[in-house]
Amino acid sequence: MSSRCISMAFSDFYASHSHYKTRLVLHTRDSNNSVIGAAHAAGDLMTSAKVQAILGPQTSMQANFVINLGQNAEIPIISFSATSPTLSSLRSAYFIRATLNDSCQAQAISSLLQTFGWREAVPVYVDTEFGEGIIPYLADAFREAETHIPYRSVIHPSATDAEIAAELYKLMTMQTRVFIVHMPPILGYRLFDRAKEVGMMTEEYVWIITTGITNHLSFLHLFAKESMQGVIGVKPHVPRRKKLNRFIARWKRKYVKDNVDVTFFGLWAYDAATALAIAVENALAKETRPSSAFHLESGVSQIGKHLPEVISRTKFNGLTGTFNVLDGQLQSSSFQIVNILSNGERGVGFWTPDRGITRTLQPTTSESHSSSKANLKGIIWPGDSTSTPKGWVIPTNGKKLRIGIPVRSGPNQFVNIIRDPCTNKTTFTGYSIDVFDSLMKMLPYYVPYEYVPFAKSDGESAGTYDDLVYQVYLKNYDAAVGDITIRANRSTYVDFTQPYAESGITMVVPVYDRRSKNAWVFLKPLTWDLWVISACFFIFIGFVIWILEHRTNEEFAGSSPHQVGTGFWFSFSILVFAHREKIVSSLARFVVIIWCFVVLILTQSYTASLASMLTMQQLEPTITHMQDLIRKDDNVGYAKGSFVLGFLKHMKFAESRLKEYDTLDDLDVLFTKDKAHGGIAAVLGEVPYMKLFLSKYCSKYAMVSPAIKTDGFGFAFPIGSPLVPDISRAVLNLTEGDKIVGIENEWLGQQTSCPEQTTLVSSHSLGLNSFWGLFLIVGIASFTALIIYGAMFIYEHRLSLSKLHAKDLWDKITICFRKREEEQDSGGLQMMNRSMQSSRHLQKTNHSILSMRTSSSSSSVSSRSSSGLLTVADVNLFALREGGNSFV
Repeated sequence: MSSRCISMAFSDFYASHSHYKTRLVLHTRDSNNSVIGAAHAAGDLMTSAKVQAILGPQTSMQANFVINLGQNAEIPIISFSATSPTLSSLRSAYFIRATLNDSCQAQAISSLLQTFGWREAVPVYVDTEFGEGIIPYLADAFREAETHIPYRSVIHPSATDAEIAAELYKLMTMQTRVFIVHMPPILGYRLFDRAKEVGMMTEEYVWIITTGITNHLSFLHLFAKESMQGVIGVKPHVPRRKKLNRFIARWKRKYVKDNVDVTFFGLWAYDAATALAIAVENALAKETRPSSAFHLESGVSQIGKHLPEVISRTKFNGLTGTFNVLDGQLQSSSFQIVNILSNGERGVGFWTPDRGITRTLQPTTSESHSSSKANLKGIIWPGDSTSTPKGWVIPTNGKKLRIGIPVRSGPNQFVNIIRDPCTNKTTFTGYSIDVFDSLMKMLPYYVPYEYVPFAKSDGESAGTYDDLVYQVYLKNYDAAVGDITIRANRSTYVDFTQPYAESGITMVVPVYDRRSKNAWVFLKPLTWDLWVISACFFIFIGFVIWILEHRTNEEFAGSSPHQVGTGFWFSFSILVFAHREKIVSSLARFVVIIWCFVVLILTQSYTASLASMLTMQQLEPTITHMQDLIRKDDNVGYAKGSFVLGFLKHMKFAESRLKEYDTLDDLDVLFTKDKAHGGIAAVLGEVPYMKLFLSKYCSKYAMVSPAIKTDGFGFAFPIGSPLVPDISRAVLNLTEGDKIVGIENEWLGQQTSCPEQTTLVSSHSLGLNSFWGLFLIVGIASFTALIIYGAMFIYEHRLSLSKLHAKDLWDKITICFRKREEEQDSGGLQMMNRSMQSSRHLQKTNHSILSMRTSSSSSSVSSRSSSGLLTVADVNLFALREGGNSFV
């Protein structure tokens, strides 16, 4: 078929380029489908036919030998079917690959695995240079996509059906169900026939074929299509242009009797022949002596050494699209994803380097790289299933997953192992166990598993949590379940699920009651800045009241010391609401009302804070920072087998100061001992365990914040385990629901219901930050009142101000105010003098009246008294007169 396509290419090209001076003559040799035959044929063409270029050979193994011959003779070898990437490593300047490199499809296959969430895949390839060439590129692409290759299945090119079936049975015992087949079409057809026979073309399997088979799908017989039903594959995308359609139509008319469809390799052969014809014309156009094209004595082509460079510069639109050779390789653009059905193949999508998986190649508004199943059409999987296979199953040998469980003598709320000596049966309970059991029930498929304690023959723990994780790495356990903290050093050996419980490292220390018992405790409710501001405002308000009242209120009049004392007395007496002075001015009343509101809030807040300090328990930790422990060289406790020991050593704690404990009761005992007898000042542990400890001894200890953050508790699986994504999604669903709350209440309890819990009061002093708004309000009100008062004063004395000869208005106001104060002071003195003179005059008048009427009154009283008829009016008058009261 290839020779027919090359002949048609020459015929078509020179028919449309009749003006070209050069013509290519085609010499054909049969390699007999062997490497030796290909080498012999190439040597014969070079020596006998004196060819200037060779189109072929067809296979990669043949090309490997022929390239060396072309390198020596300086004759370009143009291959349209040798796809092995290993040929590029030869770095021959005379080798031109006019077909796609197999490595181009590695990224497309990797994107397919990402799209469907398959994290493991087994390559099944032929044991030849062609088969092995793509494996390194697949491994690199899978590594970028975090896809694991657990096994590589190699099929010998001459393997019998029994040998192929034996390899397939081996694959059936593995959990991976995604297979990538890369081999020649004939061997591939035999592989799928055997796969159908052994039952590997059912719903749970995924088969992906490379271009090694998809490029020859047109040669599939009916029985081969039936055995490959449900397979998906990648193939180069060739746009259907008019030129290609006309060529296919001519091909079918010309070779109608052969009933053979043209393949991709035939199209590439056509384009390669066309490129060679163009290059020869361009190269020989510069030659003046065509007869010297081949040096007879040296056997070296004089024209061939120029052809590779000329071909690299040749670009045209061929049958397969744009022909463009870069670094001796034909550049690829896109691949089509096909689904093999019983009646042929069906395109379900495309892959491009820029856009990834896409349903069509039409440009869209979003050009971002995509790997979504929604970008593919519906796929019929093996077994006529439309449901996407999960890509893995539990091996068919009936083996259960062995789940390692840590053994510890400490708190058993998370993991509790109970052994029955009578029945020798082991029961596993606890928070972590219940969570894991719930997650496995949430999976959409059944996974058999069994718990295995990580213990020695005597039942004691076989090591630390790090040792258990390492056993999962060694495949001694299929997973590890328990209160296992997700840490960076552990994640290098295993894959963790999403955390199912929060964790971290925190410090717990004893607490003491710091209620103040000193004589100056009454000053502590307020900070010093609030005390100062309050005192300043008391003085300021007294000044404002004096300004507003002393002109109209006689109680604020008098001498200057008397006025100042009255103003301050009034302001401070508001503190206990004991002021007796009456307020006359409306502006002063406005200020006093606001100030009373502020004083009320201050006094109430002060009283509440002081009462709290004196009456309520105020628990405070004895140590607040980890560095205090290091500085004081105190003993520190840690749980037996916990990774906290390594953390403490990293924090430079002396190893002699680190004390180990088993149970929570042991920890309480360590706190009661003194330092000399191994007592501890603090304990560092994981947050869940410290919360359990506090729930039991909540009145004696406290947790010091902040905690050192860790990623929480998770379940450990081998790296690349397909269970991890599904269990992680189940963890998210479980933690967002109500079931996790029930599990927590059952095992961890409601830690807020501790009967010994006492109120932990934070009794910080009240500061200015809490009251600056009140002071701002009273300040604005006071200044507003002063401004209004000043405006009224200026308006009232506007005539006097206009008669003064001062420099500016402020001086005039000052002079006028002083005169007004002097007049008021002098008027006040005159009023006081007149009041005193009037008082003395009244006293003299009373004395004269009393002296004049004393004798008569006395005689009258005595006569009436003697007669026993002394009236109430007489008594009152007598008392009034005798008292000398000037009120009469």
